[in-house]
Amino acid sequence: MIGLGLDGKRALVTGAGAGMGQATAAWLASAGCDVAVADIDRAGLAETVPLIEKQGRRTVVVVTDVRDEAAVEAMVAATVDALGGLDVAVNNVGMMAGRTPAPFVQLDGAYIRDIVEQNFVATALCCRAEAAFMVQQGTGGAIVNVSSGESKRPALSLAPYGAAKAAINHLTQTLAVELGPSGIRVNAAAPGTTLTKVVRAAFTDEHVAMLEASAPLGRICDVDDLARSIVFLASDLARNVTGQLVLADYGAHLSRTRPPPP
Repeated sequence: MIGLGLDGKRALVTGAGAGMGQATAAWLASAGCDVAVADIDRAGLAETVPLIEKQGRRTVVVVTDVRDEAAVEAMVAATVDALGGLDVAVNNVGMMAGRTPAPFVQLDGAYIRDIVEQNFVATALCCRAEAAFMVQQGTGGAIVNVSSGESKRPALSLAPYGAAKAAINHLTQTLAVELGPSGIRVNAAAPGTTLTKVVRAAFTDEHVAMLEASAPLGRICDVDDLARSIVFLASDLARNVTGQLVLADYGAHLSRTRPPPP
């Protein structure tokens, strides 16, 4: 049997209180990781913990705001204190910071800053704290950043979001080169539109059907799809992969007919 090489590894997942982050934490636990789960939503984290514990793995809850530098440093420290180290880090916080999609010319500076801060800045702060510890630990590691298919095509009514995710792609490549000598792999995974509870509530059945029809494989993502890609990138199956963006979106990035957000 081919092993993933994740048994006994110590992982940290941000945005683990719901959706893709929650699914990722559960999948990493099923692959053998002990998992620290971080989110601003304590109630959501309480729902994630049993998913890890039923796999027989250790977990620690860290309630934090990853837009705050001191809070990010404390998150990594709490993970290391509870689990004894850090081997895998998944930076999953992002999305629209409570903002509604709109044409770029209608946006003000506060709107743009909010989205860039929640996506790019938060990811950059997490990468810095995680990488600093992994370098000090001296045993290598894997960092996986969550990007978006919107980073690879015109993001209609989502311009700051697409740009912030594109910045994450560039950061991922740069860190792969800087951290490679320390045995740390850095990759990004980009789901397409994913039917989290929040997204599904915002989309009509007609819009979902249009998105499905526009993808070459005739599907759009559910929360497990990103988790599968992240487990692959964190595992020994991807030991020769770094600085890459994996577009895990059923081919949606290839579509010429993809509808904009409703």
